[in-house]
Amino acid sequence: MNNSDATALLRHMVAIPSESRQEGALAAFLLHQLRQYGFETGIDTVGNIIASKGQGEDLGVLLGHIDTVKGNIPVRVEDGVLYGRGSVDAKGSLAAFIVALSRLDAKQLAGKVTIIGCVEEEVASSRGAHHVVERYAPKWAVIGEPSGWDSITLGYKGHLSLTVSLEQGQQHGAHEQLTASERMTQVWQVMGDFCATTNVERKRLFDQLMVRLTRMSGGMSLAGTDRAELKVQCRLPLDMPPEVTREQLMNLLRGKGVEVEFDGGIAAWSGPRTTDLHRAFLGAIRKRDGRARCLLKTGTADLNVVAPRWGCPALAYGPGDAALDHTPNEHIHFEEFFQSIAVLEQVLGKMAIL
Repeated sequence: MNNSDATALLRHMVAIPSESRQEGALAAFLLHQLRQYGFETGIDTVGNIIASKGQGEDLGVLLGHIDTVKGNIPVRVEDGVLYGRGSVDAKGSLAAFIVALSRLDAKQLAGKVTIIGCVEEEVASSRGAHHVVERYAPKWAVIGEPSGWDSITLGYKGHLSLTVSLEQGQQHGAHEQLTASERMTQVWQVMGDFCATTNVERKRLFDQLMVRLTRMSGGMSLAGTDRAELKVQCRLPLDMPPEVTREQLMNLLRGKGVEVEFDGGIAAWSGPRTTDLHRAFLGAIRKRDGRARCLLKTGTADLNVVAPRWGCPALAYGPGDAALDHTPNEHIHFEEFFQSIAVLEQVLGKMAIL
C-alpha cells in the first residue's frame, strides 16, 4: 500500500462516525478493506475488528481502538492536514498499523501478527480490551495511541470515578443551617486537601494523585428535599491502585453524611524502556532523525488493561499530538502519519521477520 492509498484509508476511516457503542459502520468498512489488503479478518462477539498476518503462534499484537468521543468535526484536508473526529485519537494510529503490516510479506513472518481495533475504549467499560485480554498471548504488544511519530509512551496513570451525594430536609432560606450544596463544597474541600497532602513529596505529575470535579448539581428534589451531588474523576499514580484509593476515600468521607458510589477503576501501568521492542522503536525513530523520547501520560488507555495481563514488553505508539484528543480542532498532519508508518515498518521488520 503506497502513501496515496494510506491517505485515502485514513480519510475514509475518519469520515465514518464511530462514537462509543456505535462502531458498527466503521467495523464493516474495515472488514471489507482489510480483506482486500490480504489480511485474515473477522469481527469478534463484542464488535472488535481482528486482522492478522502470518501463521502459527501469536507473535505480536497491534491494538488500537475504533471508537471516538462525541463531537462532529467536518472532515476536510487543508495543506496536508486532515481535520476530523478521531484523526488523532486513535484512527491515525490504527490506520498506521494497517498500512505498515500490509507492506510485510506474510511468508516472511516468524509467527502471527494481529491487529485489533477495539470498541468502547473511550468509555469506562473498555469492553473491547477486556474481551481480548484472555484470548491472546503475544510476545510483544503495541497500543495505538498518539505519542507523536518520534516518541513512545511507556505508561499511563490509573483512573477511578465516583459520585458523592448528600440529601437533607427542606429548610427556609433564612435559616442558619447550611444547604446541601454548601455542605458539599466542604466535602469537596476535604477531598482537595487529601489530594494536596498526598502529593507533597511527589515531584512528577505522573506520580501525583489528580482529583477533578467534573460536575456539581444541587437544589430541591421532586420529593421536596434539599440534595447535592458531585461527580469526581481521580487519576491514580502507580502506588495507588483503585481498590486502595477507594478505601482511602471511603475512610475520608465517613461521617460526612454522604453516600459514595464508585464507577469502575483501573490501575496505572508503566513498563521498562530496555526491552527489544523499545529498542527497536527508539532505533527506528533515531534512524529518521527523530527525538526518540520516552513519555509517561496522565490519561488512561487500553495499555492499562492488556499489559499487566499479558506480561510481555508493551508500549503505546502512534502519530499525532495527544493535546488535540477530544478537542474541536482535532487534526493530523499526513507527513507525520507517513513517518509513523515508516517507523512501524522498520520495527515490524525487526520484531516479526524470520
